[in-house]
Amino acid sequence: MGSLSIYFSFISFVPICLVKQKLKNFFYWLLSLFQTRYKITVSFNREYGDTDDKSYMSKKILTQKEKHLKFRTLDKKLIEYRSSTGLNYIIEEDE
Repeated sequence: MGSLSIYFSFISFVPICLVKQKLKNFFYWLLSLFQTRYKITVSFNREYGDTDDKSYMSKKILTQKEKHLKFRTLDKKLIEYRSSTGLNYIIEEDE
């Protein structure tokens, strides 16, 4: 009987907001398992595979037009490319 009262006294010390935050983080982690990720390769000339190419991993593409590309990386950085002549980029779904 004494161990049961110790257990309930321990529960009363755990803040409810901490438990709520842990459940929220678990829910977002679970959702991220089903979210599509993209590999974006941007080339600054017409040939891919050069040294000027940049590759990014993204979870969300915000704007995708011929002369404008805006997306958010996995690190939550906002990347935006604009060009008056058009952009050269490849977007692939990551597995």
